[in-house]
Amino acid sequence: MRKNILFLSLIALFLCAFQRVSAREVVPFNDGWEFKKGPFSGNALQTVMKWDGKWEKVTLPHTWNAQDMQRQVASFYQGEGYYRKRFTFPESMKEKRVYLRFEGVGSCAEVYINGYLAGTHKGGYSAFVCELGPQIKWGKENEIVVKADNTARPDVIPVNHNLFGVYGGIYRPVWLVTTEPCAIAVNDCASSGVYITQKNVSKKSAEVTVKVKVDNASLAPVPVELENAVYDAEGKLVKRHVQSFDLTPQGMKCYASTFKMNRPHLWNGRKDPYLYKVVSRLSSNGRVLDEVVQPLGLRKYEIVAGKGFFLNGEKYPMYGVTRHQDWWGLGSALTNKEHDFDLAAIMDIGATTVRFAHYQQSDYIYSRCDSLGLIIWAEIPFVNRVTGEEWDNAHQQMRELIRQSFNHPSIYVWGIHNEVYHPHEYTAALTRSIHDLCKTEDPDRFTAAVNGYGHAEHPVNQNADIQGMNRYFGWYEKRVQDILPWVEGLEKKYPWQRLMLTEYGADANIAHQTEVLGDALNWGASFYPETFQTKTHEYQWGVIAEHPYIIASYLWNMFDFAVPMWKRGGIIARNSKGLITFDRKTKKDSYFWYKANWSKDPVVYLTQRRNVNRERKNTSVTVYSNVGVPEIYLNGQKLDGVRRGYTDVHYVFDNVTLAEGKNTLKAVVRAGGKKYADEIEWFYNGERTRKADSSVNEHEHSGW
Repeated sequence: MRKNILFLSLIALFLCAFQRVSAREVVPFNDGWEFKKGPFSGNALQTVMKWDGKWEKVTLPHTWNAQDMQRQVASFYQGEGYYRKRFTFPESMKEKRVYLRFEGVGSCAEVYINGYLAGTHKGGYSAFVCELGPQIKWGKENEIVVKADNTARPDVIPVNHNLFGVYGGIYRPVWLVTTEPCAIAVNDCASSGVYITQKNVSKKSAEVTVKVKVDNASLAPVPVELENAVYDAEGKLVKRHVQSFDLTPQGMKCYASTFKMNRPHLWNGRKDPYLYKVVSRLSSNGRVLDEVVQPLGLRKYEIVAGKGFFLNGEKYPMYGVTRHQDWWGLGSALTNKEHDFDLAAIMDIGATTVRFAHYQQSDYIYSRCDSLGLIIWAEIPFVNRVTGEEWDNAHQQMRELIRQSFNHPSIYVWGIHNEVYHPHEYTAALTRSIHDLCKTEDPDRFTAAVNGYGHAEHPVNQNADIQGMNRYFGWYEKRVQDILPWVEGLEKKYPWQRLMLTEYGADANIAHQTEVLGDALNWGASFYPETFQTKTHEYQWGVIAEHPYIIASYLWNMFDFAVPMWKRGGIIARNSKGLITFDRKTKKDSYFWYKANWSKDPVVYLTQRRNVNRERKNTSVTVYSNVGVPEIYLNGQKLDGVRRGYTDVHYVFDNVTLAEGKNTLKAVVRAGGKKYADEIEWFYNGERTRKADSSVNEHEHSGW
């Protein structure tokens, strides 16, 4: 009898689940596309001939810039490209609402169905939705055409390709979304239509409000029930609220449920990224019309000037990296596999926070940060220059970022701009206006604006909750060690300022090596030794770690990335400040510096493993070890004289004399009954000096 009851219960659950899924269907729409790249002639006959010519078969995601933007300098295609797909919508969908949801098109898009314009969008990084509506030919073949254009233009941010390239094409996935006429809003800035806020979060209790936007596309009111329910990580119902009302067809409506949760399980960063689930369900006469599931991580973020970042009332270390989304050979047309790879590296290094720069990134990666416990900074691509024409678009892209990403507990701040200045009055006014937009849309999160200048009184500063500053001491200006008087000066003069060091570091071409280094390097020269990057990060992280006035720091960058306008450091179209090479194959020495300092995983690492052909017979050996003081063996002989470097994982052996020819170095640490070791080989064949231009730029650098 009990088995029969169990069987019937399972059947009922299955039917209920099937009913809920069938109410809203979201399916990939990425196969079967054809592509044709411009430019197209202004001559109508030539345009028709090219249009009717051969099309390339592609699968989305796709970009036309994966090669030219990464391998050529200032010589890549920016312009129009067309995608088309033929698709038959079955008669069974006739009573449904049908949408295409584009996760990202670079950078301006027009969508047509059967020759009719279905929608447009300006901005290469936010999602957008087009409702296909009455232009569908049910049961017949339909032609969908998407025009993409990544031409830089003054009214769409970013207004140029100077700091990074905007890859053209439908470079993120597309989804076919079908709903009932009455549904949770699909086209509210391509958001989920559900907005979860939390107040007074503590270990004792939390107040949660779930706001749902609903829409009726029929021609009569419909009696509906809106259920909002909170489930714990095991699927157990925690809270539930149901309200009934007549949903009229006159515009989008908004309804809210408020819960008080006692003794909640808090989302606590990497240590315990606990997630509840909020299910919003719209029903009518017992039939489920629509259902949306969103994450809920209960947490409290606080920033105290001069003291640091606090998560749930406890000080939290903000070990920060930045990430550009593009990959070598793929551009920005990534799958979840590439996103997962990048996140695995970020987790491995021990980072606790990520600045996703300089634009809205995949919603998938934000979701993964929710479940991994990474605290993240999300921003719009208002970077590098202002034109005076981007006001509306900057507001649009920020509104889309906030609404589409509203429910991710991992996000703590909305980034407004990065290194934009003249005209100062316009830039400051635009920053203040976007800050106000953020506080209207989402009053519970911080805002931030980033300046390349190192002084608080710059005229575009102090218009957001957090003041970010990008400082490249030793690289673009002054000397590596000048970070110390800079931060100490700000601490003394502006103790009230909530400051973050939002970029720092140096380029590193792993083919360039030298042990002969000064305290500054001329970035305008062609020699970018990896060892200088290592020196910069060793010293500057040592300073950052001792100064809680720097509330969070974000090294630039986790990965090398494409800059199609640059030719620097012996690599075409590349910013090589990453800790990992563009192809994701080589982790530079600086990667292991941060892993030793940040990660709980054991690290014993000998530096300069690629600086194989040594220049000096008398040299030094550096080891990173977070498991204890290392023993160093040179050609089997133990070395003496270890000293501590800039942090407690930094060990240096000075006055090491190499033998002629091959030298084997081995680092060994015995701890907790285990042996940790690393080994490299160097070669010495006489004194030599590789040329590194160590000239110092005494002027302040403010960005590009």
